[in-house]
Amino acid sequence: QVQLVESGGGAVQPGGSLRLSCSASGYTFSPSWCMAWFRQAPGNEREGVALIASAGNTLYRPSVQGRFTISRDITKNNVFLQMNNLKPEDAAMYFCAASRRLCLLRASDFDYWGQGTQVTVSS
Repeated sequence: QVQLVESGGGAVQPGGSLRLSCSASGYTFSPSWCMAWFRQAPGNEREGVALIASAGNTLYRPSVQGRFTISRDITKNNVFLQMNNLKPEDAAMYFCAASRRLCLLRASDFDYWGQGTQVTVSS
């Protein structure tokens, strides 16, 4: 069984910053897996935000490129998402996800999901 637990969400004003964390556990979890952050706003589909492969390669959706940074601590099975210069359109529930095989920013490729952490951006 694999568990992903997110933390770090909250409410900020436009231009503010947040750092999301995801802690992975479970005897079958492997540091070789691809890890990613997705988000979903009410009425919208879940969309990929950023991913990081075990080798450290990263991929971002264009709208967050240059503002968000994904990183991971393989020794502690943690993944982070540093979000700077937040905009109202970034407001959503953010989910951590893990993929055992493919490493694409596509929700259907991910096998395990956390419960999510809420990010609110408003003035």
